[in-house]
Amino acid sequence: MKPKLYYILVFILLLGCQNETNLTFESLVFENETCADCPEVSIAIPKALGLTKISKTINNALEEELISLLSFDEEIEVNSVDDALQSFKNGYLELQQLYDDEPTGWEATIEGSISYEDSNFITIALDSYLFTGGAHGYASKRFLNFDKRKGIELDNSALFKNVADFRTFAEEMFRQKEDIPKDKSINYTGFMFEQDSFYLPENIGFTPKGLKLLYNPYEVASYADGAIELLLPHREVKKYLNKKP
Repeated sequence: MKPKLYYILVFILLLGCQNETNLTFESLVFENETCADCPEVSIAIPKALGLTKISKTINNALEEELISLLSFDEEIEVNSVDDALQSFKNGYLELQQLYDDEPTGWEATIEGSISYEDSNFITIALDSYLFTGGAHGYASKRFLNFDKRKGIELDNSALFKNVADFRTFAEEMFRQKEDIPKDKSINYTGFMFEQDSFYLPENIGFTPKGLKLLYNPYEVASYADGAIELLLPHREVKKYLNKKP
């Protein structure tokens, strides 16, 4: 084999290895039993395959989120998604016993998807809708960010070199998007930031188009306003990140 051809083949092989950095997932589906006295439950989330640390971390984090969303019966110790489904059902049945004239059943719809992935990060978006009586249900989105190399879930603060610097930048971009003058209160146009001061949302996650800041309903605005989003392009936020996507 000629040396030049050999190096070309090695380069192609290395390039192929670099492109095979994405994790492998399968769909994991949970559904409650179908009966007249059962709430409607539909859950579909990605399950990371393999025995790596990052796969275990992702699967455990998603299970914890489902347990948190579905746990309603304090008398049951909830250690698994199946326990959480039973807890959700028990919560509904208990309410039916107290208010037997309640005509509307409970509902839980939860869907997970890969929002973004590169060699360093993976972000999973968890969309949920829960109705447990009242005038309307509650829809929300949860971003879960992970460091693939370390195999750990990341708090929002761990995404940035300096959170204060990023918050200042994010407020500037938020004011531009929402037409809030620099010399006016952040609540000038009707937002409801506590203490009249801008703060980052609980949910921050990567998407193909950039870093998304998402305030779920009630977080800084009324339910009628829905979720408030701010999408910052990758090129504008990369200087604030600990690792560049």
